[in-house]
Formats: sequence, structure tokens, C-alpha cells
Amino acid sequence: MDTTCESEELVSGEVVSVAHALSLPAESYGNDPDIEMAWAIRAMQHAEVYYKLISSVDPQFLKLTKVDDQIYSEFRENFEKLQVDVLDPEELKSESAKEKWRPFCLKFEGIVEDYNYGTLLRLDCSQGYTEENTIFAPRIQFFAIEIARNREGYNKAVSVSVQDKEGEKGAGNKEEEAEKGADNGGEKEEGVNKEKLSFLRYKAQI
Repeated sequence: MDTTCESEELVSGEVVSVAHALSLPAESYGNDPDIEMAWAIRAMQHAEVYYKLISSVDPQFLKLTKVDDQIYSEFRENFEKLQVDVLDPEELKSESAKEKWRPFCLKFEGIVEDYNYGTLLRLDCSQGYTEENTIFAPRIQFFAIEIARNREGYNKAVSVSVQDKEGEKGAGNKEEEAEKGADNGGEKEEGVNKEKLSFLRYKAQI
């Protein structure tokens, strides 16, 4: 199994699908709830694909771009002491942090496609994409931090946690879920829950 090729296809495919929506400024959405929800769905779809990916395989073997080595080298050269396991928002969003990140990001203009498109980034890499654990970041910043998390072993906590939970599930749980589904008229849960996306609609307007 070629994990690298499969991960590239999954991640790049989903990133491209959300890129246009995420590139638009917040004011472009106006007050149209349908547009806001469509944007949020696309953003969360990319996040869910990536999270599923690092939950399914050993993240240390993933390749997110064709220039992972360059991104990681430049990142650690410029941000040698930045802790990537649990991020401090101030190290990404403060004015002084932006000044330091800007030249790094610009180095990848023309190298990484849509390098400055917005995407979702987890603050604590051991947790999922929740309102409290998610911020917006340029695409190249997402790649830099997630590549570092993968190579330095921090994202492995996700796959280990998911595998442990799956191991605890027994036949009894599956039967209970099946009965619950029948009680609900056989409705299938949507891949992205509207309540789950409400915080994204809010953040898009900030």
C-alpha cells in the first residue's frame, strides 16, 4: 500500500475542493445563511478528511505536498522553538507573529498551490476539530504545522486514540446503534452536522 500517494490524493483533492470557498473574504458571504453553510461544509469536509487520514495510518509516513521536505526545513529554520503539539494562538495571530510568519508564507508563493487560502487548524493536535480547538490559518501555515506534527510524532496520538476506541467497541454496541437507527426511522447521519458547523459560520464573519 502506497500511503504517500493515497494521502496526497485525499488531502490535495479535498483542499482543492474547498480552496475557492475559503479564499473569499468573510464579507463576501453577506448574511446569506445558505452561502455561509455551504462554505462551512466545505471547510469542515477538508478538516474531516485530514483528521480521518491521520486517524487511519501512522502520520509519520504521510506526505501532504510535493515539497514537504522544503516546508519542514524552512519552518524549523524560522520557528525552531515553536511548540506544535499545543499551539498558542498568539504565536500565530499576534501582530509580531504575523510579521514573522509573512516572509515564511511568501516563500511558497508559486511553489505551493493556493498557499494563502484559508483552512482550519487544530490548536491541540491530540484533539479534533471543535469550536474551542480550531482557528483559521493560511494553507501554507497549516501544512507547515501539520507536517511538523506528523514528522515529530505528535499526531500519532490521534491514530492511537482512535484505534483504542475502536478496539473497545463490541458487538453489543453495534446492535445498540442499529436499534437506535431503526427507532429514528432509519435516518442516516449526515457527514457534516449543522450544529457542528454553526461556529464556523460565526468565525467566517469575524
